[in-house]
Amino acid sequence: MVTHVLNEVLEATGYIANGEPAHGVHLDEDARAKCHAREFSPDALWRSDSTLTVYFKSEPEVPSEEQVARWHREIWNQGFAPLLWVVSPQKIDLYNGFDRPREIGDAATHRLRTFQKIESELNDLDRFAGRLAMETGLFWQQAGSVDRRTSVDRQLLADLATLERDLLSMGLNRSRAQGLIGQSIFTQYLIDREIITKQVLDNEYSHRAFSKILRDSSATERLFDWLREIFNGDMFPSEGSTMPNSRFLHRVADFLEAVDPETGQMTLFPYQFDVIPVELISSIYEQFAHSDESAANTDSENDVFYTRLPLVSLVLDEVTKGLTGNEMVLDLTCGSGVFLVEAFRRLVKLRSNGGDPDRELIRSTLHQQIYGVDISEAAVRVAAFSLYLAALELDPDPQPPQALKFEPLIDKTLIAADARNVESTATGQVALTERGAPIKFDIIVGNPPWSYRGKSARAARQSTSSRNSPLAPRGESLDFVSVAMRFASDETRFGLILSAVQFFSQSTTGAAASHKLIEKLSPVTLVNLSYQSDWLFPKGNLPAVVLFAKQRSSRRNAITTVQVPWSPAAVKSHTFEIAPSDIITLSLADWQRRPEFLKAAFFGTHRDLSLLDRLTLSHSALGDRLGEIDSTFRTGLTYGNQSGDTSFLSGLPRLTRSDLRPFSVPDNLSLIDATKAQRPRSLDIYRAPLLLIKAFVKGIPRPVVAATDKDTVYTDAFYGATFSYASREATHLLAAILSSSLASWYFLMTASTFGLWIPKFKLQDIKRMPIPDLDDALSSKVGQRLTRFAQRLQKSPPNDADWQTLDEAVFDLYGMDEADRIVARDGLFRASWQWKAGKIASIEAANVKQLLDYARTFQEAVGVWLSAANQRRIRAEVFDLPEHAPLRVVRFVLEGRSECPELPEMKVLRTDGDLRDVLDRIGERLDVSVAKSLVGQRELRIHGHDEVVIIKPAARRHWMGVSALEDADSVIAESLSGSVP
Repeated sequence: MVTHVLNEVLEATGYIANGEPAHGVHLDEDARAKCHAREFSPDALWRSDSTLTVYFKSEPEVPSEEQVARWHREIWNQGFAPLLWVVSPQKIDLYNGFDRPREIGDAATHRLRTFQKIESELNDLDRFAGRLAMETGLFWQQAGSVDRRTSVDRQLLADLATLERDLLSMGLNRSRAQGLIGQSIFTQYLIDREIITKQVLDNEYSHRAFSKILRDSSATERLFDWLREIFNGDMFPSEGSTMPNSRFLHRVADFLEAVDPETGQMTLFPYQFDVIPVELISSIYEQFAHSDESAANTDSENDVFYTRLPLVSLVLDEVTKGLTGNEMVLDLTCGSGVFLVEAFRRLVKLRSNGGDPDRELIRSTLHQQIYGVDISEAAVRVAAFSLYLAALELDPDPQPPQALKFEPLIDKTLIAADARNVESTATGQVALTERGAPIKFDIIVGNPPWSYRGKSARAARQSTSSRNSPLAPRGESLDFVSVAMRFASDETRFGLILSAVQFFSQSTTGAAASHKLIEKLSPVTLVNLSYQSDWLFPKGNLPAVVLFAKQRSSRRNAITTVQVPWSPAAVKSHTFEIAPSDIITLSLADWQRRPEFLKAAFFGTHRDLSLLDRLTLSHSALGDRLGEIDSTFRTGLTYGNQSGDTSFLSGLPRLTRSDLRPFSVPDNLSLIDATKAQRPRSLDIYRAPLLLIKAFVKGIPRPVVAATDKDTVYTDAFYGATFSYASREATHLLAAILSSSLASWYFLMTASTFGLWIPKFKLQDIKRMPIPDLDDALSSKVGQRLTRFAQRLQKSPPNDADWQTLDEAVFDLYGMDEADRIVARDGLFRASWQWKAGKIASIEAANVKQLLDYARTFQEAVGVWLSAANQRRIRAEVFDLPEHAPLRVVRFVLEGRSECPELPEMKVLRTDGDLRDVLDRIGERLDVSVAKSLVGQRELRIHGHDEVVIIKPAARRHWMGVSALEDADSVIAESLSGSVP
């Protein structure tokens, strides 16, 4: 039972609310049942939706450093617990659960902070690591030393990589080295779990420790022979199975005894293989097993094998909702089996209805419901290893060892073959077929290859693809989806990690391929992970999306788009923070009508989609406008292999990437000195008057555009359009438009790489920009003002005031109202999130001024709706919360215009208590448990009688002007639908 002291602490920090455990909190036996450790037994735990866990341990007296160190070591080995709270009568000690244990009794080195059990320090504890701080990610911004980089999976992977490197340097080939390491991990797991007891080791092999057996070649051979018999050669292959030289075995023994290979000194071996979750071991070994390929080949095709567990959980959380446990699962590119292991565990749990599964249920699930394919035989062997480990872990009584014999998996349910031709394996057997037809699976998951491997690979794909199926132009991940559909019924659920580039491609073939796929699989949900690439795929150079299809909760003939935003919490904790405002549903008809809507749905809001639609309908594309005056944008000179003659360009000024500034081409450019270039282009494209735009942008979200009246040679780092002298004024007008925040907003919403992957504008992106009629614009007052302004900025670089003036003039030219201007201004801010400074700005806490701006925009948007009757007004109250509070709160009150004329329409409320006091008072008034409803990155709109309270995370990105417009639209829609009081 939770002690009185622990209960007080949990209540003070929000883990117990109104006498009940908050969301994710488990107490007493429930907590202990969820902690798989040797001796550590928590009194409470909090587990997030992404499996991160905080453990609470209550003791009547302060425990010894040695005791806490033992607890900490077990928690570290679990891999998912960033925090351990040790609560004693007078104080609370917080320990970093991701910090690697170094020596016996080293608890003090992992202690983060100590709080006394007095009101002021309990408040500090709540702000630092209370439930709201954990739910909203604020904790990760405050706790700099808590980081997944020191967690057990990362540390074990690094140690195994060192071990492998040493074995290779000693002369063992890579395949044998990895086999020996894998066998050793598996054997140590059996020993740590006491499936093989020390007494058995002593009786049969004359040593009680595996490391000692490894120093005895004869004993090692006998042990491995016995294990090979149990596991049918899947993990311990019999062919060519001569024992490695004793010096290789000794090096592995040194690893298990924590002997430093350089100093020869012994340190603490921190790993407990019976505590480390099997899925972590599997994911570690997945990356490790492919180290030979990534070492030999640095192409991105080999950088995507390692599927991190949070991503596996994200996929399986969605595809396994509402299942019975009797479903069949297929991964056509299974690698080491990380998806299969987790799917296996979940199916067993479902089939056992929460009870302890028996061995028959576990084995039948493994042999009849879990299928995988991979082109790598080594990967398939590791998948078998991973699934055996999972089966042993799930077994409630894995004894005696002789009774644990597995039926073979390889060539039965785990197939070494190319997924595109899996019906015929290398051994000639027919695979994944039944009565001559492909087996139909209930769930298809995986992370197929999604890299681009050049034109030759594309030609090979084209030769094997169906003529009726358009081929995605870059990468092959969509090819694997087509293969997967051969094994799918109408009810099959898909959860696949794919290249994002193919979905945002604006090429005709790319759009056709993605459209056809989505139509077949509808309803579909796409989750954009481009902002997570740094930690999800650190070696990859392409962004990813997760495709979910045939989910029963989705709307047919529609795409649900989910944008996963960047956050420091995600980087440090490897979790995803998704708010309701990050989700938009787009109809297939709208996407087919405007392909650019798909990207806009990810990076924008409904207001962005509406503005994009209106601008595109009202104005022709820039490419068409230029065509009207016999001009077009072209790419500049490409040096490349220097196979072409450039002598005809001799004497012309040459523009380099560092030369161009906003509106300005320097007068003192150096002259071109190269005599050769691969593509020198035509002299005509360098003729003035010339409009130039940089292909890449760095650190700023605005395109860099300039006009010049001098002939200028530019490289393929630029796009240029030459004009007649009669049209030279248009160069300045277009420079102004393309430099504006409207252009930044447009390219963020529509460009195929800008904002998504590389901060680059492609030629077709620029040509699609909606532009007013040039003659009409140049003859208008605002167009003439813009032209003169752009000419002035050629001589003096624009400052902040100049940029604002420019933006407003462009908005005037397009006839935009204030709401549309807000959307475009915020588009400039959102475009900056590609760079570190912009990312940091997006998550900085909104201040009172920004909240007042939000409230004013909300009032004005609702005011337009209220103006029809002209009888009521909306009043705003902004709560002035401490800067460190993880949430912000704004209240809007609807009242008659004559009810309270003395009250201002906007007021800042000074708060007496802390954030939880404010939430409790709101909850009492509106009869809602606010604190309990706020889970993760939830955004709440709480309706009362003639009022609405909006509660959202403090991050600036939640309180932009466009957010206010969206929130106002939602409140109005809810009011009109009668879904609120």
